[in-house]
Amino acid sequence: MLSTAALRAHLLAARLAGPVATSREESLRSYRLFAARDPRALLGLDPEWGWGEGDLLALMADKCGVSDDPRHVSGPDVIDPERTLAALDAFAGRLRQVAAARAPVLFGTGHPHRLLGFYVSLAEALSAAGCEVLTPAQGCGVDMASRFGVRPYTLDYVRGVALVREPGARPPGSATGAHTHSPLPVRVALGALADSGGPLPALVVGDHGWVCGAGQLGFEAIGLADTDDPALFVGEAEGRVSVAVPLDDAVRSDYYRPLTRYLLDRASLAA
Repeated sequence: MLSTAALRAHLLAARLAGPVATSREESLRSYRLFAARDPRALLGLDPEWGWGEGDLLALMADKCGVSDDPRHVSGPDVIDPERTLAALDAFAGRLRQVAAARAPVLFGTGHPHRLLGFYVSLAEALSAAGCEVLTPAQGCGVDMASRFGVRPYTLDYVRGVALVREPGARPPGSATGAHTHSPLPVRVALGALADSGGPLPALVVGDHGWVCGAGQLGFEAIGLADTDDPALFVGEAEGRVSVAVPLDDAVRSDYYRPLTRYLLDRASLAA
């Protein structure tokens, strides 16, 4: 079993927490966009409360440990590893409860190049515990905005984890996909489940629009978020996201393996 102290050391060494690669400038820009209700920052969330830039900075200081000083405008952002550990424990608790109930789950990521393996391990562990890992709307088209305008993408699954890819870019099932913040893929997936009359997920696990989009539709959702993703933490504050784990979501994929071990141990899902 990986100890809390060992994981804390890993978080700092891998820059998953502590000073992270996400810059203060990036984070503040995201807070400005969110305060202006820009869809690129909302990630599918429709906030109930009025969130100004100062409110968001205070929230992110509380949830992530970033500096609450508005005069601090440059340099690397900082995540408090204690907040990451606390959120990971809450995340594991939800996995444990879903596994005990053998409830259906849906996994999806907008960071397939970095986080696919992390989610695949969780999906496989829940499947082994008797949960149905849902894969709705596989192969369906999703038209999403990009820097080049609206482009067609395809919803696909890799070992139970949803992602989107540009049509023809890779064969179905290949372990790469497009980076996206969009909530449209989870809306398509959940809509397909509703139309089919099949089981709906008791829990949605992922990041970006997968978490906020599901939470906005009333599904319980948990996920990972960086300091420039205030939407998940707003969703948590407003009660539409159950757990948002603060960490750098774009480091090397193998750096997330100790987190997987830690979560599976604490969720009583380790082999």
